[in-house]
Amino acid sequence: LQKLGKSLMLPVAALPICGILMGLGYALAPGVMGVPGAPTTGAAFTVGFLLVKAGGALIDNMHWLFVIGVAVGMADDKDGTSALAGLVSFLMMKSLLSPAVVTTIMPSIADDRVRLLAFEKFENVFPAILAGLIGATCYNKFKNTQLPDWLAFFSGKRCVAIVTGVVSIGASVILLFVWPVIFGALYAVGQAIIGLDIVGVGVYTFLNRLLIPTGLH
Repeated sequence: LQKLGKSLMLPVAALPICGILMGLGYALAPGVMGVPGAPTTGAAFTVGFLLVKAGGALIDNMHWLFVIGVAVGMADDKDGTSALAGLVSFLMMKSLLSPAVVTTIMPSIADDRVRLLAFEKFENVFPAILAGLIGATCYNKFKNTQLPDWLAFFSGKRCVAIVTGVVSIGASVILLFVWPVIFGALYAVGQAIIGLDIVGVGVYTFLNRLLIPTGLH
């Protein structure tokens, strides 16, 4: 867990610039947030709008940062192959667990709003971390694999992405049943903390402090 926490610092380090850009952008152009009476034209609005969009470019795609960051951070040696493997894993799971696919495989999900929402919100940090872990694990275990001569081209690091794809298919089957449960639990905890008002702030801070030994805070 400490190694995972350290690897999470890589993508997290890219987030402060997003907060700075968006903060400056909203300060210059409060009209972007729909503040009543705030101007929606002019040089300040244009600059602020561009800063908000620049910061949002990373915030809105945070899951990709975590896929690559975790895959590289958890690899035995910092090789780009592990990042590629993590990317392969996330793309595979993202495609197989898209709402269009899961409702085709299991039509009953279309009638369950909570389960359907889970797959609509699949592109977030938790599946991204899982994909990064799958990519890094496959890289660590199969980077030195030697295949028969007639498959020699796919030996070593070249077989990592292939193995990762196969593993990700199996992971997608498991997540088809497990992810709605995890998503529902996370949502329920968040709503419960919000419902506690000021006490919820204390609960949130306490839980956050408990993660410090692992680095996951």
